Amino acid sequence: MIDIKGLKKRFGRLEVLKELDAQIKDNKITAIVGHNGSGKTTLIKCLLGLDKYDGGDISINDFKLSGDWNYRSQIGYMPQVARFPDNLTATEVITMISDLRTGSTTHADELIAYFRLSKEMEKPLKTLSGGTRQKVNAIVALMFNPDILILDEPTAGLDPVSSSLLKDMIHSEKDAGKTVIITSHIMSEIQELADTILYLLDGKMLFDGPVDELISQTGEKNLERAIAKMMT
Repeated sequence: MIDIKGLKKRFGRLEVLKELDAQIKDNKITAIVGHNGSGKTTLIKCLLGLDKYDGGDISINDFKLSGDWNYRSQIGYMPQVARFPDNLTATEVITMISDLRTGSTTHADELIAYFRLSKEMEKPLKTLSGGTRQKVNAIVALMFNPDILILDEPTAGLDPVSSSLLKDMIHSEKDAGKTVIITSHIMSEIQELADTILYLLDGKMLFDGPVDELISQTGEKNLERAIAKMMT
């Protein structure tokens, strides 16, 4: 479980995270939701150790993260846009990432077969479609079998078949006891995937709970309308 207590982050005079409290549970898919500037990206960067927070604590299974970066080996991160050198092939990218994790075992070959990428692996990234690149990103995030997955707009650019494959994989990871965190601007996708929602507004936690509870509280028919109602 990831426990966030009193998390603060500011950039100069701008306070981005304002004493944020939340719990992200194992064996659940948690969606982080909020409009642009709500603090979503900053929260994710704090979880990844890319931004140093100014106050509060983040703990994973009661282990405080501040000052110790070894925990990052437990995380698989899928950014919305990964910046790999365009001249590298997909195989070279996966090999490069594997070499950086000395001693770690991967199941990249299984994932390549699962996402039907075998014929694309020896092509330079610059020749691949956005959707195919996104599948390479998914493999990089999943291949070390991490305990925690952070997936930023994971289905962006994917065709319906590939999107369904990735969603099935996300559910499989949850069923295996993983902690899964997703972001998406597509509320129907979050309603389909997520068990719980962290809804941020101007750096504060406005809602932390089950998706169905949020919809019920607002009296709306679906998550998109519920979120829209909370934003007005």
